Amino acid sequence: MHRNPLTIRQDENLVKAISMILEYKLTGLTVTNGEGAVVGILSELDCIRAVLTAIYNDGDPEHKLVEDAMDGDVQTCTSETSIVEVAQAMVDTRQRRRPVVEGGKLVGQVSSNNVLWALMEHSRRKVLDQRGG
Repeated sequence: MHRNPLTIRQDENLVKAISMILEYKLTGLTVTNGEGAVVGILSELDCIRAVLTAIYNDGDPEHKLVEDAMDGDVQTCTSETSIVEVAQAMVDTRQRRRPVVEGGKLVGQVSSNNVLWALMEHSRRKVLDQRGG
C-alpha cells in the first residue's frame, strides 16, 4: 500500500490532473472532494476519453473538470481487507487502484502493481514451503 498517495480534487482542471499523471508516471489518480473524502477514480483512459470528447466537441480540454471525466463508481478497501479480496475486486471492476479508507478518510492506495507483487510473494513462499525450505 502506498501511504499518502497523490490525489486531485474533483473541482480541479482536468489538464492539471493529466499533467500530474504524466509527470509522476501514474496510471491514474484518486479523486477527493473538499473535505478529503474519496469521490472517484481518474484513469489514463478516462483522461483520453475526455480529451477526445473535448476535441470533437469544442476543441479545448482546458474547460473540463476532473469530475467531468472521473469514474464516480469507486470501490474502496480498508487496511484489514485481504490482498486476495482486493485482487478479485480489481479484476471484477477492471480498476487498477483501490483507495484505502479508514474512518471516511483516505489513508493509502493499493495499486495493481502492489497486488501483483504480493500475490507473487505468496506464491513463492508456498512453493518454498512445499519444497521444505
